Amino acid sequence: MQANGAGQGQESPELSCLNSAQNGESSSAGGTHSNGLLSSTDNGNSVGTSNGASAGPGSGTSKKRLSQAEEDVIRLIGQHLHGLGLNQTVDLLMQESGCRLEHSSATKFRNHVMEGEWDKVGLGLPWLHNSMHFDRQGIGDLPGDLLSRMKFLLLQQKYLEYLEDGKVLEALQVLRGELTPLKYNTDRIHVLSGYLMCSHAEDLKAKAEWEGKGTASRCRLLDKLQTYLPPSVMLPPRRLQTLLRQAVELQRDRCLYHNTKLDSSLDSVSLLLDHVCSRKQFPCYTQQILTEHCNEVWFCKFSNDGTKLATGSKDTTVIIWQVDPESHQLKLLRTLEGHAYGVSYLAWSPDDTYLIACGPDDCSELWLWNVQTGELRTKMSQSHEDSLTSVAWNPDGKRFVTGGQRGQFYQCDLDGNLLDSWEGVRVQCLWCLGDGRAVLASDTHQRIRGYNFEDLTDRNIVQEDHPIMSFTVSKNGRLALLNVATQGVHLWDLQDRVLVRKYQGVTQGFYTIHSCFGGHNEDFIASGSEDHKVYIWHRRGELPIAELTGHTRTVNCVSWNPAIPGLMASASDDGTVRVWGPAPFLDSQEAEALNENCSNMDS
Repeated sequence: MQANGAGQGQESPELSCLNSAQNGESSSAGGTHSNGLLSSTDNGNSVGTSNGASAGPGSGTSKKRLSQAEEDVIRLIGQHLHGLGLNQTVDLLMQESGCRLEHSSATKFRNHVMEGEWDKVGLGLPWLHNSMHFDRQGIGDLPGDLLSRMKFLLLQQKYLEYLEDGKVLEALQVLRGELTPLKYNTDRIHVLSGYLMCSHAEDLKAKAEWEGKGTASRCRLLDKLQTYLPPSVMLPPRRLQTLLRQAVELQRDRCLYHNTKLDSSLDSVSLLLDHVCSRKQFPCYTQQILTEHCNEVWFCKFSNDGTKLATGSKDTTVIIWQVDPESHQLKLLRTLEGHAYGVSYLAWSPDDTYLIACGPDDCSELWLWNVQTGELRTKMSQSHEDSLTSVAWNPDGKRFVTGGQRGQFYQCDLDGNLLDSWEGVRVQCLWCLGDGRAVLASDTHQRIRGYNFEDLTDRNIVQEDHPIMSFTVSKNGRLALLNVATQGVHLWDLQDRVLVRKYQGVTQGFYTIHSCFGGHNEDFIASGSEDHKVYIWHRRGELPIAELTGHTRTVNCVSWNPAIPGLMASASDDGTVRVWGPAPFLDSQEAEALNENCSNMDS
């Protein structure tokens, strides 16, 4: 049997299961339990085992030799029970199994740290050092160096606590007589010496970014110390809870339809059942059909705060819809008119105060509207020869970039004044990155390039083999979602400049179709299609998890509400905007019909 971290064939008699059970005799000494943990008290009396004899049925008979996995599970359960204060139960578990939770010296070390008994802590380090040497042979990290790190962390805590208590001379002695001779992390020692000038305890805590003397900082210290100790010496803190949390997160991660905020607390889930989300909780049910446009609807976009939806149409209007925060129903707020060529692209300002509307290829104008008042702030046109079909806001909300396929690429202020221009770039689609300096532009050379208006540099980022009809970027600026002519939807990593995934199912010719990221953590991708459907994929899978039917002509654009993960809108050449949400409470026949309408294609 091989202990965690130990070399092959080696076994520590102090740390492994005592599988022979030693005739049931307890190995505890002094005030410790047989499991190695310090005794707790009940009405002032020490709580321990009754006589050290085996407590289970079948006492005196030979016991099954435990595997390493079985031993680990028993230790994890024991640690959890100890954390609940069930020490007598831990004693019986360890006694009957013949296991030791951890060595009594490790437990004493933990208790000395939590009590701030720094001199006693130092006495426990040699034993821990020997254990580390035993368990880390061949790992590649020198035990002596590990010991210095641990001493440094302990002495740093001791030093800071002396300073908080106003014991400046004692703190100075720790700094000069104990920390400095370690010759470890001298830069940090210089920083620590500066804390001697702190005038009061609160000043010290603020400058050191330290919680202060007490349980919180000592628990944090123990967590750091335990990273240097193999689990056979001292179990990592709350190890069972950590494993259970990881299991829950993994199940959520693998759930195709999980679209709610992740709660790291185990109290919010049942550990007795596997996690599963029904697709009926997913936005694949037609919640509302908006028919106020009287021609093809080319674009739709939710505001950044999710309270409004803007739709642009060939009928020359932009309609602003208000989202009800309770029912999630949309109501017409106002109509913005006068876009002679129709509206093929919309962009909300970062604070949602303004909305810019662009037209199709032969449109040389753009409109900047104040959404709150419905007033046109700016109608911009540099030249009648221009084609201003795309726009993107700078994160500062004071500038925007615009351009088109006739070679215009401008940076302007809110009044339409030209700040900068870039000649000869035939722009198809634009995006401003979060740093406020770089602008991404797809062009007629089937690529996306990055342009810096400050130092006038540009570089190639994405190269496709077919025209890029549109693209959008994830909130963190890492991923780009491209609609590529005749190819469909492609996901690119902008940092590594590699194609990550090609999503299947969608029909994409040479129409401009806009896809989007969506859901909590942007785990999902949605796109319109020329086959009249809306397709949804989980970001990790190439096959769609849902195909939404209802539109009767090409679906030009899909927008996922950034604040309400269960709300999505799609715009189509059929003149309608469909709002998608979870299924309502239906009877069994209606639910079956819904399942047929929202076909599942699990990968």
